[in-house]
Amino acid sequence: MTATPVTATRTAVEVVFRAERDVASWEARHARGEVPGRWPYGLDLLERTGASVTTASLPEPTRADRVRALLRAAVPHRGRPDVGIAWDENLARRMLVLSPHARMFAGTIWLTDALEIDPSSDRVRGALDVLRRMDGVFVNSRAQVEPLEAALGRSGPPVSFFTFGVDHEFFSAQPPAPAPLVVSVGGDRDRDPTTLFAALSRVHEARPDVEIVVQNSSDVPAPPGVTKVPRLSHTELRDLYARASVVAIATRPNLHMSGLTVSLESMATARPVVLTATPGHEDYHRDGETALLVEPQEPTELADRVLGLLDDPDAAVALGQRARKAVEDRFTSAHLVDGMARAVGLV
Repeated sequence: MTATPVTATRTAVEVVFRAERDVASWEARHARGEVPGRWPYGLDLLERTGASVTTASLPEPTRADRVRALLRAAVPHRGRPDVGIAWDENLARRMLVLSPHARMFAGTIWLTDALEIDPSSDRVRGALDVLRRMDGVFVNSRAQVEPLEAALGRSGPPVSFFTFGVDHEFFSAQPPAPAPLVVSVGGDRDRDPTTLFAALSRVHEARPDVEIVVQNSSDVPAPPGVTKVPRLSHTELRDLYARASVVAIATRPNLHMSGLTVSLESMATARPVVLTATPGHEDYHRDGETALLVEPQEPTELADRVLGLLDDPDAAVALGQRARKAVEDRFTSAHLVDGMARAVGLV
């Protein structure tokens, strides 16, 4: 008698994205070489675990959606993939209301810093309520783990840390810049344009021959000698990194590692980075080896370290090459996804 072979059931995983970010369009743009990763953050690489991975684009829930979610039974609907993954706390809320799963996992970015500002705010309490209903929460900054565990409480889900990563093929290593150029990119809520522009003003005074380009949308006016641009496409950003001699990043104290994406993209391009040392940076940057670190709100120190690299191009090139090697070894999209797969129980 011939035994019937047992077919292993593949774990079904749904990765949710904002409806505002059209994943199908992103895939098409990736095929044309316009954006990094087939899916944002390279999360398509979760397919390497053997799971059946799909995406869902979720809009902001309406009031009717929220009412239906309250009336739903606690068990998920049949046919839902058995694992749902949301990149951040805001997407987790959409997933919980619009696309609940048997097991749900979510990242958190802004919540830990909001906790320090006003732990009793409606926004914080709402986010914590959502995250407590997850089966696991993950972060990319080790500094977030302890405050998040404390906020979620003993009965809350486990909190996992794994390192962020970037598409090191899209942001490939580039030869040394042909002309001196200082670049700064990014404008999230924890960037520090005041410190940045004060530092870059000093750089311009000392080295008026150096071009300085800043991409951000802050209301802080750029000082003389600094060109400010509002937005860049991914290919424009990649080209700007390739032209850069130094990338400078100034942030306010924060726990979620503001500026991390830009620092790793720059490092992948083999560019030396000078950035603010905020909690969590220890897992990504080694001062003097893969980046140069400065204290928060210290424009003179930031300017001095940028000028030091401009004045010693050989040292700048060597720092950039070591930074590229660090990305290849530890901070690619594949490293990110391997960490996520462990955090959500796919491996």
